[in-house]
Amino acid sequence: MHPTLEHLLAGGPVVTDGAWGTQPQAFGLPLGECPDAWNLSNPDEVQAVGRAYVEAGSRVILTNTFGANGYILSRHALEDRAVEINRAGVAISRRAADGRALVFASLGPSGVMLTLAEVPEVDLEAAFARQAEAMAAAGADGIVIETMSDPAEAALAVAAAKRTGLPVIACMTFDSGPQHDRTMMGTTPEAAAERLLAAGADCVGANCGQGPAGFVAICRRLRAAGGRSVWIKPNAGLPQIRDGQAVYLQTPEEFASYVPELIDAGAGFLGGCCGTTPEFIRAVGQRMQRGTARL
Repeated sequence: MHPTLEHLLAGGPVVTDGAWGTQPQAFGLPLGECPDAWNLSNPDEVQAVGRAYVEAGSRVILTNTFGANGYILSRHALEDRAVEINRAGVAISRRAADGRALVFASLGPSGVMLTLAEVPEVDLEAAFARQAEAMAAAGADGIVIETMSDPAEAALAVAAAKRTGLPVIACMTFDSGPQHDRTMMGTTPEAAAERLLAAGADCVGANCGQGPAGFVAICRRLRAAGGRSVWIKPNAGLPQIRDGQAVYLQTPEEFASYVPELIDAGAGFLGGCCGTTPEFIRAVGQRMQRGTARL
């Protein structure tokens, strides 16, 4: 495992941050607009998202760069600004962290299907490399590859990110199959851990897809397969559609009630994904502290 991650884990489980997809909407991001472009047009609002997580107790925050690869940005005619958007995203989160938290840059899926041969693997890896190099040049402390469903795509992203020398965390989304323990491509936690660690990931994990209840078994299986602490970021339960929008009803307290089970299952890094807010992160940190106090 990378020394940066070892240092973080030396004091016990680490509180990360919450949603970056749903939170900017609370600051005015219109539905359908490119979130990553806000790094250039609305940096103060993006910084406010990161700063709120730091104030809530996050020791690691991500960046507003989840979709800042050339393939996703091309949908908004912004592919030529990929480097600029990624560099700005890291700079914004660094300002938000203000030395109180580390900044791990978010790298999400490309939106293309390798299984359908929509793009050559070499081109996809090059796109991820361009993104990762921009993140590293801007001063990221690590890279988190997240919300992946295809282990082949995730492995390409890991290989590209590893060349920066930064710690690399690789996460899959397990929300399919009768037990909701497989990715959309049918990948199990064991197969994902094996593939991603072989590609060079320093840490594996899971994010999005479902609430914390379903993550306990997935976390345990990832830990058993990889033999390392796991990165975990569940959603705030399953959403309900109201007036055409996804609404998450789980409370911060309900979400945080799963913290002991997740830590028991091997989670070393704990935060939240869709629907979670700074209040969720504060509740996670408080639940961790109560657990430590009883040791």
